[in-house]
Amino acid sequence: MNNKFGKIFTLTTFGESHGIAIGGVIDGCPANKDIDLSIVQLDLDRRKPGQSKIVTQRKENDKVEFLSGIFEGKTTGTPIGFIIVNKDQKSKDYDHIKNVFRPSHADFVYQKKYGIRDYRGGGRSSARETACRVVAGSIAKQILNDISFNAFVSRVGDISISSNFSKVKFENIEKNPVRCPDLKKAQEMENLIKSVRKEGDTIGGVVSCIIKNVPVGIGEPVFDKLHAELGKAMLSINAVKGFEYGSGFAGVKMKGSEHNDQYEADESTKTNHSGGIQGGISNGMDIYFNVAFKPVATIMKDQKTIDSKGKETSISGKGRHDACVVPRAVPIVEAMASLVILDMILINNSKKLWKTFPCTGK
Repeated sequence: MNNKFGKIFTLTTFGESHGIAIGGVIDGCPANKDIDLSIVQLDLDRRKPGQSKIVTQRKENDKVEFLSGIFEGKTTGTPIGFIIVNKDQKSKDYDHIKNVFRPSHADFVYQKKYGIRDYRGGGRSSARETACRVVAGSIAKQILNDISFNAFVSRVGDISISSNFSKVKFENIEKNPVRCPDLKKAQEMENLIKSVRKEGDTIGGVVSCIIKNVPVGIGEPVFDKLHAELGKAMLSINAVKGFEYGSGFAGVKMKGSEHNDQYEADESTKTNHSGGIQGGISNGMDIYFNVAFKPVATIMKDQKTIDSKGKETSISGKGRHDACVVPRAVPIVEAMASLVILDMILINNSKKLWKTFPCTGK
């Protein structure tokens, strides 16, 4: 099982949803960088359960404790270790699925792959693990203080905001529990989520993200394309079913003469259908993308399934679950984006070092 993300700036996570704690180790972090721990906690608070009436009511404070790598508010260049202690597990809520598989959940495939599974809250396959990503991402964002990462909910079910992201009001994102920058649409989305929850059902949505001030030249032209790395990062998040950047799938409706981003004298482009990335390399324009999240698999309705012996049975969800994950997914998307950008900048910088310190001796 691979529990590590990144090549130079890396995050290794550990822990299960209902275990004693979750945590991680961040390695490859540049030294002597200012880190405000209160900002890290603020990002965690944006992801934590129980923050509003439209998310799971599991009450976790999600207080992060740093064990190493940060001294007097600065990174030391050594591994940054941290833990988040689980406080509000109710494992008995999962006794009924000990030998039964939830439809469209990881239960069945995990059991088949490993021959064992922690059925309490999904164990290692639970989205609880993403809290660790938010910690690492918050540190990455602070190191990349000249680059801004703004994620927001752009769709819940059939309700969506304008696709013209140049007019997004970032200041509105945290003014509503859905984290939608269009306050009118946010209320509609909130009402929809509440309605779905009352039905014992769930619904999906889209989190969009805009990254500003990424320098030109980040990313590789072949396998390590910047958009490919962002796509991998986003698709590694629980419940994600799709990723598109720039014009995405809508671009197939356009002609080349319409889609091409013409250059200006200042090296910017008149349009940005490319989404800030061309040939796998950043071009200095805003990078923007959409991440599609499916409806949560655990629902409070009877469904047909099978047990561990292959016999047909039925199952209904119990406990505390999100009716829609996208409000809490916003800081996770920002975190994964920042991990990718910082890692690829460090990779880019490491290649430039060879010009100063050649290994050939020539």
